[in-house]
Amino acid sequence: MTNTDCTTTVVATAFGGPEALSVVDRPIAAPGPGQVSVAVRAVGTNPIDYKLYSGAFGHDPGQLPIALGSEAAGVVTAVGDGAEGPAGPIHPGDEVVLYPIEGAYAAQVVVPASSVVPKPSTLTFEEASGLMLTGTTAVHALTVTGVGVGTGVGTGDTVVVHGASGGVGLLAVQLAVDAGAWVIATAGESRHGYLRSLGAEPVAYGDGLIERIRALAPDGVDAAIDAVGTDEAIDTSVALVADRNRITTIAGFKRGFELGIRVLGGVPGGDPGTEVRAAARLELVRQAEAGRLKVQVAGTYPLAEPAAAHRALSSGHTHGRIVLVP
Repeated sequence: MTNTDCTTTVVATAFGGPEALSVVDRPIAAPGPGQVSVAVRAVGTNPIDYKLYSGAFGHDPGQLPIALGSEAAGVVTAVGDGAEGPAGPIHPGDEVVLYPIEGAYAAQVVVPASSVVPKPSTLTFEEASGLMLTGTTAVHALTVTGVGVGTGVGTGDTVVVHGASGGVGLLAVQLAVDAGAWVIATAGESRHGYLRSLGAEPVAYGDGLIERIRALAPDGVDAAIDAVGTDEAIDTSVALVADRNRITTIAGFKRGFELGIRVLGGVPGGDPGTEVRAAARLELVRQAEAGRLKVQVAGTYPLAEPAAAHRALSSGHTHGRIVLVP
């Protein structure tokens, strides 16, 4: 790069639906001290991305244009002085995962070295770009419910994961199974075969869910993770798990606060889990490198077509990650 180049970037120029997204060229400087420049190979999209410009968090015009995206994977092209990440020094040519960052929807980014970890060789760039946000959330949920990832804590527990076929749910299932828990996974029947292949016992959601889980786990349920936010998931968890400190939700915030269960995330009063999530990044890399974590990619879209990707993302019917490719 010259001292200041331009890169293709996606921004929201207004509040509304996917039509508010624009593809623009933005200047990008060479990395300074403690920074890294990365050629992006794949960008992980997440529901928070479209919520930022949907108006869900207000309509302050001073926020526009909004740069989108918090995770990506790519190849290091240049490093600033002292560029050392959580795994050590970073060098040009390194294949890396970036999280958390701002403005990931771009062909080239300059990011703090503290947000750069090695890409697991077992994952493609597309898979790796979707590992971190959902993975760190899953680790956070398992940690606060007492199913310690990589610690052996929670071995032998029976854990219910609601929304098990979603992004967070799939990683929570794999991590809990690896930690030695017996996992009951709620999902639509079309996903049951895949969940069984991950070591979980799938169960269909809908009327009678509590009874179906009780039949599977007559000795009781030790912990529950709600990754979907429905009343059914929360009511079922409260009915089955005696200790509400071992129930957590990443989406049902209002009910969670009302019922005294663990509410995770950036919502006011929630547990952001900043330190847990930061530490989880290298654990996720290790688990994936060892072949114990899979990331499903439901579809890839060109970076130049972000609206199509967001329509798929917001439909709620995809099984796996939606990825943008520069």
